Amino acid sequence: MIANQPRYSKEEFARRGDEMYERVVRPQLNDSDKGKFVALDIETGEYEIDSKDISASHRLRMRLPNAQVWLLRVGYGAAYHFGFLPPRQTR
Repeated sequence: MIANQPRYSKEEFARRGDEMYERVVRPQLNDSDKGKFVALDIETGEYEIDSKDISASHRLRMRLPNAQVWLLRVGYGAAYHFGFLPPRQTR
């Protein structure tokens, strides 16, 4: 599989991805989807959900080889984090 070249600036890519996620994908999600990855084509609104990021992305690319893929993690601000995160304190 050959990687696609981005057709948008980083800012436009993120704007389109976030907007389409909120409008198209988020209304379809339920509590059991928290923590799963969403691979979303920012041009068509087509998406795949899976507990593994590579599986969601692969299935989307199989259907749409030229997809401009925006990857999110349901219920989190980012798909990944780097570095140490201290444990959350519960009250």
